[in-house]
Amino acid sequence: MPELPEVEFARALIAEHGLGREIVAVDDSDTYVCRPHAPGEIGEALVGHRLTEAHRRGKSMWIETDGGPVLGLHLGMAGRIVIDDEAAGDYWSDGGRKHLPVWDRFTLRFADGGWLALRDKRRLGRAILDPRIDRLGPDAADVSRDAFRERVGRGELPLKARIMDQTVIAGVGNLLADEALWRAKLDPRRPAGRLDDDELDRLRREIRATTRRALERGGVHTGDVIPHRRRDGVCPRCGADMARATVGGRTTYWCTAEQR
Repeated sequence: MPELPEVEFARALIAEHGLGREIVAVDDSDTYVCRPHAPGEIGEALVGHRLTEAHRRGKSMWIETDGGPVLGLHLGMAGRIVIDDEAAGDYWSDGGRKHLPVWDRFTLRFADGGWLALRDKRRLGRAILDPRIDRLGPDAADVSRDAFRERVGRGELPLKARIMDQTVIAGVGNLLADEALWRAKLDPRRPAGRLDDDELDRLRREIRATTRRALERGGVHTGDVIPHRRRDGVCPRCGADMARATVGGRTTYWCTAEQR
């Protein structure tokens, strides 16, 4: 599932291979992926323009154009960006198999013959004009200490649910949350408002460090505890059993000995 690191890979791919190229055609015929736009509406707004800057906050990505509207792209649960023959997220494909063009839900065609596509087997990604990002919290990769304490350390919601709320901090998904909480030795079920400042600071450092490692290694699936997120899993650090429950609506694993 794409989380902050995977979206950053996609943003970097667009920044390297997609900017400055004139858009001559757009396939925006998928009315679910391109909602609320009618077929042809995104194309009419973008044809003749060039992508100029690619941005990301958390798991949301948007691309500015030269005088045209902003294009928002969201990877959903299974999407990735493909430009010409370059793909962001090949490591995350189904067993290494190439996805078929039928899964290209939204496509930009460039004057030089190339293309950019949102490839999404599960059809949960989005392409939208002028997306709203004002409701997103600060990016999890660089949120400040004071902002993290103020935003995360409040309320009675379970800690995992709190850090996965994109209006609190943006970018933490299910796997990244489990990895960071495991590294910080914090119980995902604890009410967020009951953490002290030292615990909040430790969690912030581990979220940032986990994000950096995922970027270096190739995605959130490379985390140290991720292979042990299974019913018979044991903690790779101390050997205790891993617990499993639903926290904040998501399947969650934690060490029964160290995350109390």
